[in-house]
Amino acid sequence: QVQLVESGGGMVQPGGSLRLSCAASGFTFSTVTMSWVRQAQGKGLEWVSTITSSGLYTYYADSVRGRFTISRHNAKKTLYLQMNRLKPEDTAVYYCAQGGSDYIARGQGIQVTVSS
Repeated sequence: QVQLVESGGGMVQPGGSLRLSCAASGFTFSTVTMSWVRQAQGKGLEWVSTITSSGLYTYYADSVRGRFTISRHNAKKTLYLQMNRLKPEDTAVYYCAQGGSDYIARGQGIQVTVSS
């Protein structure tokens, strides 16, 4: 079955960086569009970024464009999210998702906390 396992979260000071990874299994990763979504405490899910199957096209929410970079390594079946210039409002549980904004499955999530 589909498995998506996130790693790389943690606590960082404002202005810092983190790199999230998502190890995928149970489906043909190289043929699937992938995304990151997040959920801050007490709020709904927010789409963050999407990358097409080849990696050729990427899309970002306005709130993260210019600071976050989505990428993928199809041979390693791994999705990444490089997060730079982090802000307190980026604090959330981040989920790797199979699909675009209308994703069909997501991982368990990983906490990212931005605080001084």
